[in-house]
Amino acid sequence: MRDIAALLNRIAQQDGAIGAFWQVDAAGALAATPRGDGPLRGLAIGIKDNVDVAGLQATAGIAAFRQVVATLDAPCVRGLREAGLVILGKLAMHEGALGATTDTPGFGRCMNPLRAGFTPGGSSGGSAAAVAAGFVKLAVGTDTMGSVRIPAGYCGVVGLKPTRGLVGRSGVVPLSPALDAVGMLAATPRLAGLGLQAMVVQDLADPAWRPTPPGWQAVPDAPPRLAGLRIGLPEPALAAAMEPALRAAWIAAADRLRAAGAVVEKVAMPAWDPGAARRAGLLLLEAEAAALHPALIDDPAAASPGFRAALAYGRDAGTVRLARAQFRLREVEASVLRALDRFDLLLMPTAPQRAFAHGTPAPVDQADFTALANFAGLPSIALPWPAEDGGLPASLQLVGRPYAEALLVGVAEALG
Repeated sequence: MRDIAALLNRIAQQDGAIGAFWQVDAAGALAATPRGDGPLRGLAIGIKDNVDVAGLQATAGIAAFRQVVATLDAPCVRGLREAGLVILGKLAMHEGALGATTDTPGFGRCMNPLRAGFTPGGSSGGSAAAVAAGFVKLAVGTDTMGSVRIPAGYCGVVGLKPTRGLVGRSGVVPLSPALDAVGMLAATPRLAGLGLQAMVVQDLADPAWRPTPPGWQAVPDAPPRLAGLRIGLPEPALAAAMEPALRAAWIAAADRLRAAGAVVEKVAMPAWDPGAARRAGLLLLEAEAAALHPALIDDPAAASPGFRAALAYGRDAGTVRLARAQFRLREVEASVLRALDRFDLLLMPTAPQRAFAHGTPAPVDQADFTALANFAGLPSIALPWPAEDGGLPASLQLVGRPYAEALLVGVAEALG
């Protein structure tokens, strides 16, 4: 366990300036006996603080949950232990998983290891920061409208969101059952796939969980054949405002795929207005969060004013507004599924911007591109890409058909 001891020492020395870990379970990690004999055996992992790990707190960054201690591992965590991973502790996150800066009142501000004073993104900011800082090779995150892939993008690591129902969510503090997913952040696409695959265990307590199709896996047995692969570039994303370095990275990735023989073309998705869809998704998740956590809304000590106001907004939105939002999201889902009838994958930036400084206004459009996969329940992977200006890395995401995780991982590896 010398590697685990070295990582714990690194966290002790360096994490004070980053704040990726809210709890470090040094005794548990050093005493762990890794199980199995697979490729993950003995590797260290961190777990977002809204996912249950037996004996550790599960606060979700909410003041009212500060004293909650999990008595059992979430099924996804149980799968990680069975794969031989060693849990180092619980990771920082944005309050209630509703936000993308990981600046959480009463819990602390997490910093981006790539640039002092900058956000790692959120809500799984601690997970991305822990991987980027080299504290762990893998970290569990959750993703409701991009909360795995946005911090992966901001911190220059890989983020993998699975197909709806693939990874069970019992033992995870919910935000929006319609949109929530448990995903994986990692140093490489293959590690992300292996980590995700380990979390795929039976979870009958989650009504959305479904058994995997025969032969499913999250990593390919061989590199995918890029020649003839059809890659769509969504026109609504092409028309959206974004940092020039991100558009340049997108063009460069498309050109690399074409050079490998892939067919890369624009795809019209007229029902997808990224901003309008994001607003509809936000209303849905606020309403679901209000229904799940009504006691937080009127108790000033339970959560921050901003979090309680968001839930109150969802509670008071009214059935007609909520129905309209759901109609819009179903139209968006149909649009992306029709696009994937013609294309094997969609390619676009992860977010319209790179990481920004803490204390500056958070861009409202951070989740405009990532939320698409949540609305349709599709798998998506975010991967870093060098920025032409030499600054913080750019990030691109691929979106695939249901259960296409292995193809996503394989293409991400090929692009890397």
